[in-house]
Amino acid sequence: MKFMIASDIHGSAWYCKKMLEAYEREGAQRLILLGDILYHGPRNDLPKEYNPKQVIAMLNPMKDCIYAVRGNCEAEVDQMVLEFPVLADYGFFLCGSRTVYMSHGHHYNPEHLPPMKEGDVLLYGHTHIWKAEKMGQFYQVNPGSISIPKGGNPPSYAILEDEIFTVKTLEGTELGKLELNKNAGEQEKIG
Repeated sequence: MKFMIASDIHGSAWYCKKMLEAYEREGAQRLILLGDILYHGPRNDLPKEYNPKQVIAMLNPMKDCIYAVRGNCEAEVDQMVLEFPVLADYGFFLCGSRTVYMSHGHHYNPEHLPPMKEGDVLLYGHTHIWKAEKMGQFYQVNPGSISIPKGGNPPSYAILEDEIFTVKTLEGTELGKLELNKNAGEQEKIG
């Protein structure tokens, strides 16, 4: 199965549309959203074409394809308008023999790990900076932000297919790749 992973839409209808165009282009079967879907938050400027109602209208028809976790900007009112669960602090799924923990990153992150076994993956957002790397005995993947990237990064997302995470720009240019079955010294980082 091919997963598209995105985080931090922050209510931007323009970037949500671009994300969904990339989802279609990628041919992914599931969309994992790592929180901060509708609200921009008090620490961020308004993103381009801030329109949470339009984001709701774009995402609700895809409810059967979306797995989501709660970001620090999600509230119960968001769950009232979204037709897929968004209030779980974390989730997980299996990728081969590894567990992939999904978190927004404000609770579980590289400095505060959930219970993980060697070789497991922490999938998180929140920082708006993409990462795809081995960290000690674990892996970490952050797709960056769809609408408000930081650290000089472009808007980005990640793809998971065949135990390979690939971080890409919204236009599809590869930024980095993490192959779960390769050693840390063999990992490819682009850019």
